[in-house]
Amino acid sequence: MRDGLADHHGAARGRAGGLTRFFEDIEIGQRRELGSFTFTADAIKKFARQFDPQRFHLDEEEGKKSLFGGLAASGWHVGSVCMKLLVADGQRLAAEAAARGEKVAIWGPSPGFRDLRWIKPVLAGDTISFASEVESLRTSDKRPEWGILQARNTGANQHGEPVFSLLATAFVPRRDRAP
Repeated sequence: MRDGLADHHGAARGRAGGLTRFFEDIEIGQRRELGSFTFTADAIKKFARQFDPQRFHLDEEEGKKSLFGGLAASGWHVGSVCMKLLVADGQRLAAEAAARGEKVAIWGPSPGFRDLRWIKPVLAGDTISFASEVESLRTSDKRPEWGILQARNTGANQHGEPVFSLLATAFVPRRDRAP
């Protein structure tokens, strides 16, 4: 177990982009493989008991009787794991950049997300691989020291089938105007 996440598999190293880059360093289409996570029955139930206590997240038989056809992870669980892997990958990339003596860009908060989709149920035993791909970039009119990035965060199961998607927005510091 690492940082409270069992069965966490880190992302491949050596990609361009990431949370250590300034706005000017980022290009539309840059993709980050964030890592993967296996949703065990115990992890699904533990999350559900605390945050989404619906019958099909708590009991195998109830899950089988539901539209899901088995014990299903809460969509909020899937999204939370994606966020955890996104942050962990960014922290790893920042540490690597700092170790090389590079200036690390400190990203701002996210003003939100949209287009959240739980495409296919995540069932006990599924391993979901998460990725993030930059879809748009623009400078902020109100805060010229920041750029605004939109990235599609996705998850696919062990069969390559999409299960999760959302369009996230983040403030990214501009190199020439960094505070």
